[in-house]
Amino acid sequence: MKKTIFLLIAATALVSCAMKDKKATGPVLTQEQREKALNDSVNYTSIQWLDTTIKDLGKVKEGQVVEVTYKFRNSGTKNLVIYDVTASCGCTVPEKPEQPFAPGQEGTIRAKFDSRGRPHGMARKEVYVTANTKPEKSHILTFNVEITD
Repeated sequence: MKKTIFLLIAATALVSCAMKDKKATGPVLTQEQREKALNDSVNYTSIQWLDTTIKDLGKVKEGQVVEVTYKFRNSGTKNLVIYDVTASCGCTVPEKPEQPFAPGQEGTIRAKFDSRGRPHGMARKEVYVTANTKPEKSHILTFNVEITD
């Protein structure tokens, strides 16, 4: 089951990366540097989500752009580094915090959902956060929205 979820997350990340705006912000890590940092267990920390990781945004009119935020705290003893933030589709654009978060420091993950051209009805979207955290390196943030006329 974990392998299936991992493969799904990896495939989704690849697709969403291809659809992202190509603007780079901050230093870009190579794949080798990212893997090394993620596997460096000496620098693992933990993250505490300060509000729910599943949000209901209610009804939005087709064409409306809405923002969703998820608050967190570095609940570990090492700096929290968020390496990547991706979304389940191109209609959701997340923002990746660039700075590390010291132990006890709080931060926010933001994402904008564009309902333009999306089918009417219920939609479930996910935002994937990859960080130097244990026991899980990847965190799934979910929001539901109902798109109306």
